[in-house]
Amino acid sequence: MFEPVIAPSGTLLGLLQRGRGDGTLHALTAPRAEALAALNHCVLSDPRHDWQVENRSLYYARLHLDLGGELDEIERHLFDAEDVLDTDESRTGLALAVLGHLASYGRRDALELLRGYAAVGTSWAWALDELALRDDDEGLRALADPVLARFTTDPQGEAELAAVVRDAFEPRPWRLWAEDPREAIATRVRGAQEAGSFDRWQRQMRPGGPRPGWSVRAVFEWAQQGIERGAVLHVPAARCLTAVAGPEDRPEILRAARSGDDGARCTALHYVADGNDPDALDLIEGAVTDGTTMVVDAAVAAFERMCSVAAVDRARGWVHRPDALGAAAGRMLACRGGAKDSDLVLGALREAVRGEGPDAPTLWTLVDGTGRLGIACAAPVLRHIYRETASSHLRGRAARALAATDPSFPAGFAVECLWDCEETTREIAARHAETGDARVVDQLRRLAADPAEEAEVQTAVRSRIGPDMPAV
Repeated sequence: MFEPVIAPSGTLLGLLQRGRGDGTLHALTAPRAEALAALNHCVLSDPRHDWQVENRSLYYARLHLDLGGELDEIERHLFDAEDVLDTDESRTGLALAVLGHLASYGRRDALELLRGYAAVGTSWAWALDELALRDDDEGLRALADPVLARFTTDPQGEAELAAVVRDAFEPRPWRLWAEDPREAIATRVRGAQEAGSFDRWQRQMRPGGPRPGWSVRAVFEWAQQGIERGAVLHVPAARCLTAVAGPEDRPEILRAARSGDDGARCTALHYVADGNDPDALDLIEGAVTDGTTMVVDAAVAAFERMCSVAAVDRARGWVHRPDALGAAAGRMLACRGGAKDSDLVLGALREAVRGEGPDAPTLWTLVDGTGRLGIACAAPVLRHIYRETASSHLRGRAARALAATDPSFPAGFAVECLWDCEETTREIAARHAETGDARVVDQLRRLAADPAEEAEVQTAVRSRIGPDMPAV
């Protein structure tokens, strides 16, 4: 999947791509054709940097309902010839998830489109998962023939079918087909279920990791072998060291942390950091100075896992370093520092925004720390991050920090957050948004009545509009 191109935050398209509540509010007042064009662009060209953790489907489905949109563009996208050429689920996943939500809201055309795509589309498994949650038994039974026809009846095809059944995200269709009155279908699916269960049992009986009796040297070699085959194993290897290493092995582990190969050095650094070894912080600093990129990353990660007072004290000295360890020190203080570290955390936050922009990965921890420490003068930076970041998760963290630091939040960003794509952000808004705005009251009532809304959001809403809350 290509990196998405995100429009400026001040445009309708940019707001919708980010999943901001203002995107919905602006779309509802914009010309309908313009709003639908921007919405379809988002649904058909997934704007998320990480589609596995960021939410958009319910947000887009709700707006689609509000605009009374048709499904022609989605249908053309799903059944385009490119569906055969580009088999990556990221091309169609968001569109299928939107159709799933529309079906749950009673859109029959969305349900029929999902059924049609599940029968012939490349990402049929995703469509089947959506239908498993929303379709009736009759509709699912009708898909048994076209789905099973995808798998040949030779040993390879049966093995592929067993793997699909074993790994199915939603097992309901397969359980239904295993009880199908058509004997050929039921027999084949039951056989696939049994084969999948046996394969899972075999894998559990053949663990590939360290065995009892391994030495420290063997654990280091295992970690290095992992690197050579593209697997990063130094964190689990460090846990293995905890089981096999004794006091007499400390000199060997310290040597590995200073000058071992990458596998051994990374493993040893994690081990000494997790054990709060008195030499751990010096070893980490040395690794950042002369280690490879992998060693530097491991040293920084090991440092951030430390919870000792000594680690926090060292972070105060390292936070001004212009390298990865300095950035990690800022995150350490954001997580574990005290009120006296507020200026250092604020400085790290500003430096990260200036140097890496509003989507820098380090901002996640720094924004959380700013809210935890209640750094009121950080509000302008937090507002900038809120507006500009393309990550809906980071925006939600910024909203939480603003709720703790910015007195204007309840009457400002909290209002639009009621329409945000992330349920955690909507929950924050439900707890903080001022109800003097009629839009707030209407949206709170809508969220309380929407069966698709998350329980945590509805709990927060009901705490504002219950019988004992006359403000609304």
